[in-house]
Amino acid sequence: MENQTPFENRLNLEELNRAAYQIKSEIAKVIVGQEKIVDLMLTALLANGHILLEGVPGVAKTMLSKLMAKSISTEFTRIQFTPDLMPSDVLGTSIFNMGKSEFEFKKGPIFSNLVLIDEINRAPAKTQAALFEVMEERQVTIDGDCKQMDAPFIVFATQNPVEHEGTYRLPEAQLDRFLFKIELDYPSLEDEVQILSNAQNRESVKEISLVNPVISAEQIIALQALVKKVLVEPNLIRYIAQVVEKTRKSNALFLGGSPRASLAILNAAKAFAAIEGRDFVTPEDIKFVMIPVLTHRVILTPEKEMEGVKTNTVIQQIVDSVEIPR
Repeated sequence: MENQTPFENRLNLEELNRAAYQIKSEIAKVIVGQEKIVDLMLTALLANGHILLEGVPGVAKTMLSKLMAKSISTEFTRIQFTPDLMPSDVLGTSIFNMGKSEFEFKKGPIFSNLVLIDEINRAPAKTQAALFEVMEERQVTIDGDCKQMDAPFIVFATQNPVEHEGTYRLPEAQLDRFLFKIELDYPSLEDEVQILSNAQNRESVKEISLVNPVISAEQIIALQALVKKVLVEPNLIRYIAQVVEKTRKSNALFLGGSPRASLAILNAAKAFAAIEGRDFVTPEDIKFVMIPVLTHRVILTPEKEMEGVKTNTVIQQIVDSVEIPR
């Protein structure tokens, strides 16, 4: 729903709120439930951050990414990661042009605005490492030549849980390049009944064809710039820093959050506040994004892992232990 705010915003967020509402409406034509997941994906899009979706096969990770991309009028490519995929298959390669007697660079599928990398943890480390530069700096260096990516540039990546056969754990340096790691679970019984009913009624109509583009790439760039102007009070900036610092001192964590994690929380909270119709951040905005920002950036101690403690539980305990500024 579009937010009706009882206060006067410094920023005009009408276009942003209308775009968020329209994108949600388009996705809701196909996806049942998952409102929080869609909110997080929209937040990442407006914060100009990459998203890692994790879940068992069949919980609509790929479909969610494709629907989000379809609702935006921009370039979209999909790359299926496999064990035999080479870095050049992703980034591109230089090919000798006989007619011109010179090498020409043939762009790989990563050169797009929205890129879906399906099953990112199926490819070996060499291919995963090809994404380091392009995800962080929005550029690719090939044969000493630097090629910039067109804005917007967002990566949606899906992965199966690491216990699944034939998967390679993503290194910490790569995980750190994702703004969010979003974990998808099985739907509730009521939602699954609705999914089956929709499939029955839809008959031969393709799900993806139900979704229409409602916003352009240029609008996304403008809205991303608007989000950066959202106000964050100094006491809330300190609150973010306190939570992240506590992850570094926690006895339950072997690795805590980095300054990049603090920046990710700040940027994501600003984007979510804007989606909620506010030009200022509240503690609730920060809490909403805290777990998806931190869950893939911290590592449990071996003892806690053996006890079966969940990373999200530890993060939540740390968040609850820090006093919320008033």
